[in-house]
Amino acid sequence: MKKTTIGGQALLEGLLMIGPQYRATAIRKPDGEIIVEKHPQKPKGKLSKIPIIRGAVNLFSQMVIGVKALMYSAEFIDIEDEDKSYEPSKFEQFLERKFGDKITDIAIYFSVVISILFSVGLFILLPNLIAGFIPVKGVIFKNLIEGAFRVGLFIGYLALVSLLKEMKRVWEYHGAEHKTIHCYEHGDELTVENVRKYTTKHPRCGTSLFFTIMIISILIFSFTGWHNIFLNATIRILLVPLVAGVSLELIKFAVRHENWLFKVLSAPGLMFQKFTTREPDDSQIEVAIAAFNEVIPSSSVIDDWGKG
Repeated sequence: MKKTTIGGQALLEGLLMIGPQYRATAIRKPDGEIIVEKHPQKPKGKLSKIPIIRGAVNLFSQMVIGVKALMYSAEFIDIEDEDKSYEPSKFEQFLERKFGDKITDIAIYFSVVISILFSVGLFILLPNLIAGFIPVKGVIFKNLIEGAFRVGLFIGYLALVSLLKEMKRVWEYHGAEHKTIHCYEHGDELTVENVRKYTTKHPRCGTSLFFTIMIISILIFSFTGWHNIFLNATIRILLVPLVAGVSLELIKFAVRHENWLFKVLSAPGLMFQKFTTREPDDSQIEVAIAAFNEVIPSSSVIDDWGKG
């Protein structure tokens, strides 16, 4: 069985696939045509080679790429009630004059920062605030209660988002991504028939990463003590890059060796994927294959979790 670093992200009527050499976005247009946009991966900087630090850096970089692809996919959505007479506001016109072509990049980075702040506030700070009102003593117990609330909020968030009708097709494309990766890793030709037979759940899904981050946060925060609300919040915000970096290093090690640690880390993610993946139809699998074919590395490139 092959091991690959190729991963993806579900978009609006499409998929983003990222490989060691290229990344590709495939979108199903309203008229049924599949369009594919392909870009070479940028060379990794020095920070991307330093253990732990590279985890936080790569995570932020992946988020930027993901938001950019999501905005690109939104351009092809056919909105029947779109107001053709819409005119930009004075504030929008000011931003256009001030920043010109850079306005899109600014919007992307702004969106990523807002997403990070939202995630930190909901899954890091809010559980700590709630745990502070629980009348128990001991740093260990406080952190365990905080961690329990964090996991509970995460499960509740996934469950609520899954109820949205708009997310149904996104989860189906997510399933198509996983099935396609499975097909490639098992050495089968990438056809709709072959891809269809594989499961929508994959151990390298980002859901497993988020769960690992939660567990690692419990362990790391336990060493920082328990203080007042503001100091607790400050410590946790400052340690978020460390938590993310350690989590990614741990997952990378586990995936390379596929030992008991890999099974432990991936099990919760596989369970939670019942919320974030659905069985795709053949047209969605076609989109996944179109994106995946563009990022398969050449034979001279190492694409193996066991090396590099």
